[in-house]
Amino acid sequence: QVQLVESGGGLVKYGGSLRLSCAASGRIFSIHARGWYRQAPGKQRELVAAITRDGRTNYADSVRGRFTISRDTAENTFYLQMDSLKPEDTAVYYCNAMKPGPLVYWGQGTQVTVSS
Repeated sequence: QVQLVESGGGLVKYGGSLRLSCAASGRIFSIHARGWYRQAPGKQRELVAAITRDGRTNYADSVRGRFTISRDTAENTFYLQMDSLKPEDTAVYYCNAMKPGPLVYWGQGTQVTVSS
C-alpha cells in the first residue's frame, strides 16, 4: 500500500500563488508516475500535471506556464507550485501515484479556493 497526504491548500486572491505538497509513504518502490488532479463542483476530476520517474512532465493546457510539478526524491514528496491563480482554478486538488498493474493511489484531497 501507498499512503499519500496532501497539504498546502487554502484561500488565495486572484493572481496569487500556492504550493501544494504530497508526502508519500509505505511501499513506494516502483512508483513510476505521480500527478495532481482536481475536481470542481459539478465537474469530472481532471489531470492537472504529472511527472514520471525519469522527470518527464505533462500539464493540462489550462495550467501550462502557470503551474509547476516537481519532486524531492529524498523526502518522497512531490509538489505543485501554482502561480497566477484564477477563480477557475478553484477545486479540490488530489495527488496521485501509479505503479505498474496499474495500481493507482490517491490522497484525501485539499481545497484550493481563488477569490476574484
